[in-house]
Amino acid sequence: MKKGSEIFYQTMLLTGANFLLRLAGMSFQVYLSGRIGAEGIGLLQLVLSVSVLSFTVGSAGIRTCTTYLSAGELGRGTAGGLSSVLAGCFQYSIVCGGAAAAALWCAAPWLCEVWIGDQAAAAALRLFALFLPVRCLHGVMTGYFTAVKRVGSTVVVAFLEQGCSMAVTFLLLARWAGSDSGQAALAVAAGSCAADVLGFWALLAVQRRIAGRSPRRRPPYGRILRAALPLAVADTLRSGLNTIEDLIIPRQLALFAGTVNAMADYGMIRGMVFPVLMFPAAVLVSLAELLIPEFSRCAAQGSRTRVQYLARQGLRASMLFGLCMGGLLFTLSDVLGDLLYQEPQVGGLLRLYAPFVPMLYMDALVDAMCKGLGQQNANARYNTLTSFLDVLFLWALLPKLGLGGYYVSFAATHLINFALSLQRLVRVSGIRLTIGKPALAAACTAVAGCTASMAGGPLRMTGCYLLLLAGLWYLFRIVSRADCRWLRKLLG
Repeated sequence: MKKGSEIFYQTMLLTGANFLLRLAGMSFQVYLSGRIGAEGIGLLQLVLSVSVLSFTVGSAGIRTCTTYLSAGELGRGTAGGLSSVLAGCFQYSIVCGGAAAAALWCAAPWLCEVWIGDQAAAAALRLFALFLPVRCLHGVMTGYFTAVKRVGSTVVVAFLEQGCSMAVTFLLLARWAGSDSGQAALAVAAGSCAADVLGFWALLAVQRRIAGRSPRRRPPYGRILRAALPLAVADTLRSGLNTIEDLIIPRQLALFAGTVNAMADYGMIRGMVFPVLMFPAAVLVSLAELLIPEFSRCAAQGSRTRVQYLARQGLRASMLFGLCMGGLLFTLSDVLGDLLYQEPQVGGLLRLYAPFVPMLYMDALVDAMCKGLGQQNANARYNTLTSFLDVLFLWALLPKLGLGGYYVSFAATHLINFALSLQRLVRVSGIRLTIGKPALAAACTAVAGCTASMAGGPLRMTGCYLLLLAGLWYLFRIVSRADCRWLRKLLG
């Protein structure tokens, strides 16, 4: 099989898995929003944001470290070395995860009183703290399975985890929590913790079966610390800024004179609009995961021509896909808001943010290509810078402009991040960019979206939009016959 076809088929396989997982997650999010409302979703998003920060602190870079060191031992063919690396990563994870869990347990009441504004969320945070070490050990196992190229096992376990999380949460919501937002957050935390325990033990059982017993040397603590600690600092800084951003949004939004319910507004944007906005990106997430090692191999072999080819094709594909999905979300925004959440305001917000979809989707692929070309440190600097700017903008603009301030901050920081990442990719890959056809493609998409929005029902709008878009792109040779032949070749 040719390399391009191999990447294509692997992308389709991972895309199918990602789509199913995202569909299940978004469907459950819709169920939760109907159960606890926008305010409850906002509270849940804050609890999850704090739990993500505690996991980032507790894992302390160990997942990537496990992948890197395990891959090295696998390349050297030392089974004893592989088991020693895994043992050392386990010990590191238990120490760091235990410390982070203790900190979260003690800080939970203060966080809920000062920042979240609801003491009912403290129980959910403390439940996350109890199971945080297991979650960190789960991260070690996923890093190990990535290194030994057993992606199929992690996909199966991911489905088991999703099913377990949804089943436990649904049972608790139906039998105990009701519509209380604090109890609902505790139910979600219980489902997530149960899924972590199940996933860890399942992966550990598979690892013991495939690895068997092997002689173990002393764990390489020095190599683990040298690999994990720099990652821990960078990840903690970025995750900390993201969590601060989440915590200050409802707090500062409440200072705006026109705000009726700051927590509900926050939950509507973060918990309702953004999941719909990013749902189609599952295709590009799968492609990004596969492009990172492919770019790394090409760069190591000095194959600059293939690097440039993959970069051009990746940018073009992500741009066209983003334009198509962004226009479709813009056209169907009111329909989606009513269908999923029975909330007209969600449709209006979805239409407002839909024009950013092409940039967001392209940025995901640009970041992956930069990582594949060894530009991880530059990506980390850009992400940290824009997260810091986000915090500053939100703190200053939300009390004065309300949700308009959030929109301005979102637009400015994402544009800056995308421009910096794209400039870095152009510089290291040597590709040339033209703005003529992208601008024409965007104009055609806008025309198709505005025309299709007057077609009537959702099916007619969708069909009209796709037909108009395909016709305009073909008419102006944005998509040519050569592209069609290339796609047919990939399909076999």
